Amino acid sequence: MARKILYRCMWIIFLSLYVVAQPSFANDNAAVQGTWRLISMEVEVQATGEKMYPLGKSPTGYAIFNSDSRVWFVLTGEGRKPAKTAEEKVALLESLVAYTGKYRLEGDKWITSVDVAWNPAWVGTEQSRNFKVEGNRLKVLTPWRIMPNWADKGMTRSINTFELVK
Repeated sequence: MARKILYRCMWIIFLSLYVVAQPSFANDNAAVQGTWRLISMEVEVQATGEKMYPLGKSPTGYAIFNSDSRVWFVLTGEGRKPAKTAEEKVALLESLVAYTGKYRLEGDKWITSVDVAWNPAWVGTEQSRNFKVEGNRLKVLTPWRIMPNWADKGMTRSINTFELVK
């Protein structure tokens, strides 16, 4: 009888440890859910190591992750003004990043299946971002890629920091 109790206790301990050790993507989803305000956006140029601020030192924007696994991004450059000419309209497009889609988390990475974007080339693609939540901050690092808004720079990556809106 004592042996049966010992085996049952060992089995319960084993199951408990197994459940605790499993990654919990639901908990990860909860960590990113909410509305995040952009507080900085820095772009690093792979070829030169140059750091640039294509949306200015004080960009504006938000990322919203909801409980249905949809994310929205609207990031804009500082000092935008209404456009009157074709050239001014082009400049506005150059100071905008916007897309939405369903997202999934895989460890420290989220992948968005883009279904609407400011740049039609992104529609139907998957955009992958590494992230880390530190208190009320969300740090985001894109992979190296050629970004449509500053393609002349070659391979770049963005380093974005967001703050949770309360």
